[in-house]
Amino acid sequence: MSPRRSTRATILPGTLDLLILRTLVFGPLHGHGIGKHIRQTSEDVLQVEHGSLYPALQRLERDGLITSKWADDRRGREMKFYRLTPEGRKQLTVEESRWKKIARAMARMLQPGGVTR
Repeated sequence: MSPRRSTRATILPGTLDLLILRTLVFGPLHGHGIGKHIRQTSEDVLQVEHGSLYPALQRLERDGLITSKWADDRRGREMKFYRLTPEGRKQLTVEESRWKKIARAMARMLQPGGVTR
């Protein structure tokens, strides 16, 4: 019997920051909401564990790419909401450009027969 394989993908190193920054383009969100957005938008392929998400949020905030503020959510619970900074928007552009370049290279590598010169 073969082992059961997960349909979830491992998030590649360096892509979590991009996913968080891209999510925050749509407005402020709390940590759980960020993880939920990534999961739903990727159709459950990408799932960010809390043990990875919150250290990444702290690092992005320390680097000035996001800011946070405590506020009540729709249910009246106080939560920490994260917002993209102008510097974060600039970094998002850089990260998106880099990722698109990698994705194009991977697509070429996965073509039947590879790339010919």
